[in-house]
Order: sequence, then structure tokens, then C-alpha cells
Amino acid sequence: MKKTKRPAPAALGYRMPAEWETHEATWLSWPHYTKDWPGKLALIPWVFAEMVRKLAGSELVRICVASPAVAAQARRVLEAAGVAARHVELLPCPSDRSWIRDYGPLFVRKGGARPEVAIARFRFNGWARYRNWQQDNAVPERIARKFRIPLFHARFGDRPIVLEGGAIDVNGRGSLLTTEECLLDPVVQARNPGLGKAELEQVLRDALGVSQILWLRRGIAGRDDTHGHVDDICRFVAPGAVVLCQEKFRRDPNYKIMGENRERLEGLRLENGSRLEIIPLPLPEPLLYRGARLPASYANFYIGNAAVLVPTFNDPQDRVALGLLAELFPGRQVVGIHAVDLVAGCGAIHCLTQQQPAR
Repeated sequence: MKKTKRPAPAALGYRMPAEWETHEATWLSWPHYTKDWPGKLALIPWVFAEMVRKLAGSELVRICVASPAVAAQARRVLEAAGVAARHVELLPCPSDRSWIRDYGPLFVRKGGARPEVAIARFRFNGWARYRNWQQDNAVPERIARKFRIPLFHARFGDRPIVLEGGAIDVNGRGSLLTTEECLLDPVVQARNPGLGKAELEQVLRDALGVSQILWLRRGIAGRDDTHGHVDDICRFVAPGAVVLCQEKFRRDPNYKIMGENRERLEGLRLENGSRLEIIPLPLPEPLLYRGARLPASYANFYIGNAAVLVPTFNDPQDRVALGLLAELFPGRQVVGIHAVDLVAGCGAIHCLTQQQPAR
């Protein structure tokens, strides 16, 4: 008997909500992998605790813990940080790393009289860079089974598609931001070799319910393990507006990168045909660790129900970035989270969080 092909999420009315839409929960994965933060791992749980403290209360925080020992540490640290246990769920879930934005479930939502949430399940392969990714790749299925959430595999034909959550950003109305460097490079960290722009756009439309794909060229300069994730350079802050990182020093490689991306954005249109409002967001001064430039960026913020968590770097631009984002999110508390240690792992707050929309 011929197997019937299951309709894609978009055909069933699902779409990926914008991050500022109401959450049921925020997901994290408690840190445990030494090589992600060489020489700094002991500091990272306390940064996680501060993130959880600022999010808990306005939404549930669900935390994947890789082992009983990791769970015990999480309880100790969260209790010491004053986080109420009733706002947190610790869930046994083996993982290789803590960057749940990239391997965790991408939630989509269908409205109507009885709203439903499902998972658009993309494959994860360690950013086409690392070998230990198999446990991370299994996380979406684990969460789907635990919470009985429908799961749809993102495919082109019979081929599973690789995509990380940090590679995209959506406005919830049909437009999606990404970069050619991350999704289309045929040689460096090639996620889906042999597939071009048209094929990937079709998958994104089918899986996430978007209609307009906005392609930037390149991601941030420095040691960027992701090879061009958009959440370090450009983010939607409203259905018709984005913040785009801006470098003021001409000799800095980010000056050219961000200038090219701004030119791209100025020529693009949203799903309704309108132009984008482009709001410049400063970059901190180059941050080095063990001789390598880190991908330090204020664009790696996370929008919670009541708070916006913004990475800070002991930099004069911290105050500027926090003030700008406070103006853009007047109904939320904009909170700086010290991220000098976090970004030593080549990621920051957005990379470590994943929103689950309310039903």
C-alpha cells in the first residue's frame, strides 16, 4: 500500500509566531559540557540562574537536564539565586550541549476556536562542524513525546532538512530573516549540500508558515561557530521593523559586513509589500578570548513575556543598546545579563533559549 504523505504545517494553518507573542514557557538546557566554555564552565550556571530569575513568574521555565548530577546542581544554584521552584520544571533530557535555540523544537501555532501548538522538526548536525550532536538532535522528539505535541518533519521530498533556530528570525506575519552565508554556502559548514535557495525557501514556507524570505549576505566577524546565524546581526522587533547591528569603525571587518546587509534590507519588502524600518544597533568593541575574536553582539537578546534579556559586555555601548531596546519594548523590562563569560562559548542569551508559544 502506498504511504499517504502527511500535509505540511502551513497547509494545516500553522505558523511560527514572533518571539514577542505570548509564551507558555521558555526552554533552556542546563550547562554541563566543559568544552563549550573552556576554563569558564563553573561560572556559567550562575548566569543561567540570573536568566531564569528574570523570566520566571511571567512564564514557566522548562530546563533540560542531562543527568541526575546536572539536575542536582541546577536545583542548588537556582535555590541560591532565589528562584521559586514553582516557576521551573527540570526535565531529564540528555544533550551534547546547551545551545537549545539551535537543536530544540521550533514551535508553530494554529489559531482558531481551539488553538494548537506543534513542532516543525528540522534536523541538527552540530552546525556541520562538530561530531557530538546525536543527543541534541533527539531533543525535539523527546519533548514532543513528553508533552504529546504533534511533530512534523521538515523535508524536501524524502530528504530531511538541517536548520538551526538561530539561523532564522520571524515577524509572525509571514516574513523570515536569514543569511546566505549560513544556509547556502556549498563548502563551509554546508547544512544541505546540493539544495539551492528555491528549494530551501519552499521548505521554510511549508514548515513554518512564512511567505517572504529576506536574505542577508553574511553574519558577524570573528570566531562564529555557526557560520552566519542571523540572530547575531539582525532581529525583528515589530512586524515591520528590525534592529541591524552597525559598526562605526571603517577598519573593522563588521563595518563592511553590516553595510552590505543594510543595503540588502533597504531593497527588500515584507510579506505585505511594505519596506522595513531599519533601526541601527551598536556593536561592542571587539572582545577577545585566547587570541580569538568572539561573536559579541547585542542582537543576541531574548524576548520573554515580561522581560527582554540583553547580553552586556562591560562596554561603553552597553548602556546605549539597553536604552534603545527599552524604547522598542516599552511594555517589558529590559535587563542586561553579563555575557562576557557566556560568549566565550561563541553564543549568548538567544542561543541558549527557545520559546514555546501559548495555545
